[in-house]
Amino acid sequence: MIIRSIAKYLVILWVCCGAAYAEVAVTIGYLEQLEPQPPVLSNLDPVPADEGLAGAGIGLKDNATTGRFLKQTYALEARIVEEGGDFAAAARDLLSITPFIIVKAPRDKLLALADLPEANAAVIFNVSANDTDLRDASCRANVLHTLPSRAMLTDALAQFGVRKKWTDWVVIAGPNPKDQAYADALERSAKKFGVSIHESKVWDVDADMRRTAFQELPLFTQDFPEHDLLVVADETDDFGRYVPMNLWQPRPVAGTEGLVPTAWHRTVEQWGAAQLQKRFDRAADRPMRSVDYAAWAAMRAIGEAVTRTNQADAAAIRGYLLSDKFELAGFKGRPLTFRSWNGQLRQPIPLIHSRALVAQAPLEGFLHQRTELDTLGIDEAESACTAYRE
Repeated sequence: MIIRSIAKYLVILWVCCGAAYAEVAVTIGYLEQLEPQPPVLSNLDPVPADEGLAGAGIGLKDNATTGRFLKQTYALEARIVEEGGDFAAAARDLLSITPFIIVKAPRDKLLALADLPEANAAVIFNVSANDTDLRDASCRANVLHTLPSRAMLTDALAQFGVRKKWTDWVVIAGPNPKDQAYADALERSAKKFGVSIHESKVWDVDADMRRTAFQELPLFTQDFPEHDLLVVADETDDFGRYVPMNLWQPRPVAGTEGLVPTAWHRTVEQWGAAQLQKRFDRAADRPMRSVDYAAWAAMRAIGEAVTRTNQADAAAIRGYLLSDKFELAGFKGRPLTFRSWNGQLRQPIPLIHSRALVAQAPLEGFLHQRTELDTLGIDEAESACTAYRE
């Protein structure tokens, strides 16, 4: 009798709720620009060819699972632009199909897409460009960011350093512009949280570190002043892997190597994350990476907004995403929300090493009048983003 009553109740609930929902069909575009990869010393960790697209695919399945009961259907249209291909043409093609675009592309391509007349009313999700200025002076009102900015990552690392009382740093940065941007973000975070960077040195050694790291790195680091933590800025993943265990002074290593602040990693298993990790691994036959997670979050954000508003109008969806009503269960222990002043998805930042989650920022003791998540990255009072205020 109890089982029959529960079943009857579920049927009634489904019918009632279903009657309240009109049929909604949502097409979501995925646009990727393939980039030439810079030469690196090691090929041990190649970037998967489906990075980003695989995350969007899992998010699409999650949306479909919910949508099936609410008369909502989802479809994915993907465009992969080869090196040197016509990115703008592919963007216009997708925009003629849908106003919802998930983008994996470098900063300049993303801005070019956002500035297209056809994209004026679109909702664009940046899942791969971590440039802080995209959330600051170079922001666009039609772009939301589900990948953390560099500032969020380095703020997380600075909080960890303060909590551990490792507040005297030295930095080794690569010569690549992305490496220098990471080093600049470290400088900003250090000032923000009271960390001292006693020396910052550019890695300019032209040698095969696979053979000479044991000799070269002690020489390179022997003149560093006394420090608690050596921080590596090597976003291109060139030399950083050879830094740990090869220093003149035995010190912990962090940054892009050692203790790494990141959007996502296979070691994140709490808060139900293991379930997402397993589903992704079964589908893609590899671990979920940060860009995959950002693409999944973008897809799920659209699905959550469609579910709550029961419509697929771009203006309505954008308004809901930026409102106080929106929350995304992101398997990070806290609801994820978008910052209304620059479109950045608030989210905790895991601090990991290759085999374990060490901590998750914001760390205890770092307070904020709105939410502790806003201690990471560009806060509203310091934001130079004006597009969201117009």
